[in-house]
Amino acid sequence: MAKKSPMPIDVLVGQNIRICRLQQRFSQTELGRRIGVTFQQVQKYEKGANRVGASRLSQISDVLGVPLLALFDGSTTATQQPEPEETPRALLANPHSLRLLQGFDRIGNDAARAALLQLVDALAEETATAPAKEARRK
Repeated sequence: MAKKSPMPIDVLVGQNIRICRLQQRFSQTELGRRIGVTFQQVQKYEKGANRVGASRLSQISDVLGVPLLALFDGSTTATQQPEPEETPRALLANPHSLRLLQGFDRIGNDAARAALLQLVDALAEETATAPAKEARRK
């Protein structure tokens, strides 16, 4: 039997649950405890592997303190294409990305923000070119 792929809306809702959970600084275990499921079930919801029922979505939005529709932010209509894997929304589902953005938001000095952006760009460039440099050495 072929494995069924998750629907794009289920993946999107899962990403939004993860983003909201991380913003509240809840672990998967804590969210699961508050809505009456295991952390493994929360993992499945966040990956889109399991669909979240309407009553469970309502519980999740209440626990996370967000409107129910916030869990559908970024959803597409039938005529729109689903979001690609590396959209800003997908990146925010990474806890390190969210922490970086939250920290960046707390920096009040524009010069410090600009310097940090230069540092991040330089590190990203170095990381991107490192495999090519390594291949030339061999």
